[in-house]
Amino acid sequence: MRRSSHFKKITAISLLAVLCIGGVELAACRIADPTLYKTIVTPVRQAAASTWSAVSGGVSYAWDKAASAVSRTAGALQKNEAEPLEDQAAAEPDTEHAAPADPTITALEQRESGEILTGGNREIVYYNQADAAWCDQPYGKDHLGQYGCGPTTLAMAVSSLTDQTVNPEEMAQWAVENGYWARHGGSYLSIVGGAAADYGLNAESLPNCDAERLRLELATGKVAVALMSKGHFTNGGHFILLRGVTLDGSILVADPNSRDRSLTLWDPQIILDELSKSRNNGAPLWLLSPAEP
Repeated sequence: MRRSSHFKKITAISLLAVLCIGGVELAACRIADPTLYKTIVTPVRQAAASTWSAVSGGVSYAWDKAASAVSRTAGALQKNEAEPLEDQAAAEPDTEHAAPADPTITALEQRESGEILTGGNREIVYYNQADAAWCDQPYGKDHLGQYGCGPTTLAMAVSSLTDQTVNPEEMAQWAVENGYWARHGGSYLSIVGGAAADYGLNAESLPNCDAERLRLELATGKVAVALMSKGHFTNGGHFILLRGVTLDGSILVADPNSRDRSLTLWDPQIILDELSKSRNNGAPLWLLSPAEP
């Protein structure tokens, strides 16, 4: 400690000497008295070397950190780019759906925590991708309101099955950072398994599910992410959440693009018939449940 203080003192004096003496006088000193010249200049050179080392080291660290982040993001974006994808742009279907269900069976209630869908075996935190709070927020280089059915559906699942509250904007940011956003396409299908793994859910693919199996699974309190194709829910590709079953065997859904469809009772066969034909990454139906403690 004393040595460091002594060194700093000498360095300060030497810097003042250099400034006061000037270039011409210092050059004369180098010839007339090399020992004095060395005494003056050496601490200055050491201080300059230390300063440069610290600065260049900081720059190098910052550069390495930035390069690493870019590399991770590029790798994440590339991992799914070959996956076939149905266009998930928000589009209202041509087919009309049934009238809303009796409110005693299912309802959308406004509570302090937000909107809650009742009915079935489990209440569901409801989010709509078109809500003003996030519809214009970015989903990669797209917008949540247009292409955010995947993050919105998964935000509902995570917020309802775990003790975490995740809104669509937060889930969209997670999806982009982990490579699940597909430019002008929506979300890669691997987003479902990825979100389940990261947020502590069990995910099981049900590629060939029938109506009876679907009713039985939902009756236990599990939910299912369904990738729908053209029909009652969309004109393209669309993620929805199957959230329960009623006493008469109808299916309850949480549609991230429609409150009305989320309050309609659905024949399970309609849902099964309109599922996507894709079989990539567990599509078109994933069963989600809380992970075991």
